[in-house]
Amino acid sequence: MKMTPGHERSRARQDSAWVRVPLVLAAAATAVTLAGCGSSKPAYCTDRTNLENSVKGLTSSGVSGLKSQLTQIQSDATTLVNSAKGDFPSETSAITSSVSALKTSVTALPSSPSAAQVATATRDAASVVSSVRSFVDASNSKCS
Repeated sequence: MKMTPGHERSRARQDSAWVRVPLVLAAAATAVTLAGCGSSKPAYCTDRTNLENSVKGLTSSGVSGLKSQLTQIQSDATTLVNSAKGDFPSETSAITSSVSALKTSVTALPSSPSAAQVATATRDAASVVSSVRSFVDASNSKCS
């Protein structure tokens, strides 16, 4: 059977289309596979790391350094609490309470605080460290 030039072109386009189908399917399968390769860790794991790093900065010297660090801790704590409170309600509540107490004591510090004022701020800072540590311990199975 002899094909006319129009039929040959049509047949070539059909063959070309069938070659593209497996390529498109392979590309789609690759995209789905790569989408599944993302981190399987919850978003709060990154938030946890950010708060841990902020709390490590509590060693800043001076009242102004402490007040500056408190701003970052408050921001990171709020982000973590919002992302993790559904999974860790007790631990996130403790973080919220301890950061609030630290804010109260640090905000009350004058530029030349008394020993008692420093002791209160130090105790509240230790409470923040403890509550963050408790959250880290509780979330290790999900974030490791």
